[in-house]
Amino acid sequence: MFTAPGSARRDIGVRGTAVVAQAGGPLSAESFLIVILIMGGAVSAGEDNDELIDNLKEAQYIRTDLVEQAFRAIDRADYYLEEFKENAYKDLAWKHGNIHLSAPCIYSEVMEALDLQPGLSFLNLGSGTGYLSSMVGLILGPFGVNHGVELHSDVTEYAKQKLDVFIRTSDSFDKFDFCEPSFVTGNCLEISPDCCQYDRVYCGAGVQKEHEEYMKNLLKVGGILVMPLEEKVRFPLQLTFVYPVHQSLFQLTKITRTGPCAWETKKILAVSFAPLVQPCRSESGQSRLVQLRSAPVRSAASRAQPTGPGTSCHPWQHQEGHAPGSGQRRRRRRRRRWKRPEEHAYV
Repeated sequence: MFTAPGSARRDIGVRGTAVVAQAGGPLSAESFLIVILIMGGAVSAGEDNDELIDNLKEAQYIRTDLVEQAFRAIDRADYYLEEFKENAYKDLAWKHGNIHLSAPCIYSEVMEALDLQPGLSFLNLGSGTGYLSSMVGLILGPFGVNHGVELHSDVTEYAKQKLDVFIRTSDSFDKFDFCEPSFVTGNCLEISPDCCQYDRVYCGAGVQKEHEEYMKNLLKVGGILVMPLEEKVRFPLQLTFVYPVHQSLFQLTKITRTGPCAWETKKILAVSFAPLVQPCRSESGQSRLVQLRSAPVRSAASRAQPTGPGTSCHPWQHQEGHAPGSGQRRRRRRRRRWKRPEEHAYV
């Protein structure tokens, strides 16, 4: 909303963004105080995780059952440091050092825009705490692929710790067929050229226009990319920013790859994100390529095999030591183990 003395409020069409202006004179005056609150505050705070989700549903940020179930299954407060948990159910972004969580309304829009389905492959660029990747894993199920790339090694370790706690202690883990995320440290602009393409890609940092094509090429045909894409904004007034915002503003954008060289683009929401960090060359002058393995997925024939008697685990259930992120669920309790079929396909 835009408010100035003597003027009516004008909706600028930006959900999750509040703009307030105060002027000492008419609208043509050069002296304005602009306060921009971005990345949250769109819905009321909740007393707990369920109340927060109720508020997001009421505000139409959460619109589908699958997304609602994923949000309710993972408590947002579990991804906060203990001393900051009192703010976990507010619709606000949180940052401490390198650790960062976007506002719930932003994650809701992202999850809805990704149009997630069981069995898809997902790449999270700037995977952070692993909160979003874990929610996605609940939807992808046992035959999905769930990869995350994070710039900061300390955040990667934080995400792995939170994932381990979720698997060991959460009741939700036993209620879902979970596609366990796999996190690696590196710059997402340095993914190896021989990396496989993905069905769904999300970037959690502001993407400059010069990197738009790079991001698009990570997608399979038919895939969906959601990212904050740089947008040049021209204000008719001289503005002074008193809230810490970045020089570039971004539009949360959904891009669907409809063909080898064809795309459909939809703008979702005006947001403020920290921009992508440009790659640094090593001492030898070479880039540090991020390697993401091509994860095996069962063929249609092997998926149809029945489960064994007296157990609810899948017949392909992997043995200990297999890597996460390839649609393989690590179980908390020891049950009868079934060998993974030899036949597989690659994504």
